[in-house]
Amino acid sequence: MRHFNYLPREGQDITFFKAPEPFDKYTPRSVLAYALGATLYMPGTRKTIAQDIIDKKNPALVSTVFCLEDSIGDAEVPLAEENLTVQFERLGQAIERGELFKEDLPLIFLRVRNPDQILRLYRRMAGFSHLVAGFVFPKFTSDSFRYLEVLKDLNHQSSDRFYGMPIIESPQVIYRETRSRELLEIKRLLDLYQDFIVNVRIGATDFSGLFGIRRGPDVTIYDITVIRDCIADILNIFARAESGYVVSGPVWEYFAGEGRVLKPLLRKSPFEEFQRSHQGIQGTNLRGQLLNKYVDGLMREVILDKENGMIGKTVIHPSHLIPVQALYVVGHEEYLDAMAILEQSYGQQGVIRSHYTNKMNEPKPHYQWAQKILSRAQNYGVFHEQQNFVGLLRQDLSV
Repeated sequence: MRHFNYLPREGQDITFFKAPEPFDKYTPRSVLAYALGATLYMPGTRKTIAQDIIDKKNPALVSTVFCLEDSIGDAEVPLAEENLTVQFERLGQAIERGELFKEDLPLIFLRVRNPDQILRLYRRMAGFSHLVAGFVFPKFTSDSFRYLEVLKDLNHQSSDRFYGMPIIESPQVIYRETRSRELLEIKRLLDLYQDFIVNVRIGATDFSGLFGIRRGPDVTIYDITVIRDCIADILNIFARAESGYVVSGPVWEYFAGEGRVLKPLLRKSPFEEFQRSHQGIQGTNLRGQLLNKYVDGLMREVILDKENGMIGKTVIHPSHLIPVQALYVVGHEEYLDAMAILEQSYGQQGVIRSHYTNKMNEPKPHYQWAQKILSRAQNYGVFHEQQNFVGLLRQDLSV
């Protein structure tokens, strides 16, 4: 699997100064944690899961979650388990017949309801369980150690590799009086199994539901103060440079709409700049298309996710894949700054002027930032100097 692999060779050469590198579930965890991008959720009852992957219906898809929890009804669980068993058999058979190359298989995670369901699904899938990258643990708390024990046992009993992604979304975390203690206890628990944890995820929808609120398409999650404050504390515990965890951003719920109340969240300047440097190609028209689909709010939220140290985003519609992942590509200026900082990290020089001569880089305080930039560059690539995310959006005709 490789981000933007759907682009023709010419498009990749035009777009990238440094192309994204391939990865799969056997890639080292420290690299894989940054690679998930926009993770598309699908209900486990969906009958076309395998065929859509075989047909590359969503060519930008690199990670997905088949959900057996909130996206399906309680009575549908047996049906969903049976359906997923069939879907994995179809995927496995397609690979065996050469209809699907294994390197084109997205990272597949199963969102389960309880630890016993993990074991049940593993047994049911028999020879096709190697197609699973891992499991998502909903409503994870400091008492959820059974999930981690099952995950550890699977990894020790099997020659394969399975990862876990806990979702922090419980009342104990969002309620102020219990938050700090609960987060610290969750951290202590996860530290015991850290080698098996690829991402820590945030369940903003469940958090919002506990207060009877739902953000609209004109605002980001950071405008909802009670959720914003909780996210800040989660990041304070899990996103410290020495923590070893990657925290991903919460879901964006909207994918279509007409009209709005507030000013659009997507600035004109990147589109105008792209249009000027590419002989008027589409730029401003493309912005209008994005506004009509509420993708501007999503993109604004992803930018804020990045600024706060989160990489990866839960999405619920294929139209979100490219906008999210285009924003993770490292800019040419960022890349040169990061390289210069790391080259001077041995301490022989202090503050240095940036290559673009518009800022000062300090190797010591900017060192961890530079490392994260290079992790993003490895997975998502680096734009050429005259390129930005608009060029990738322009090539997505479905936007």
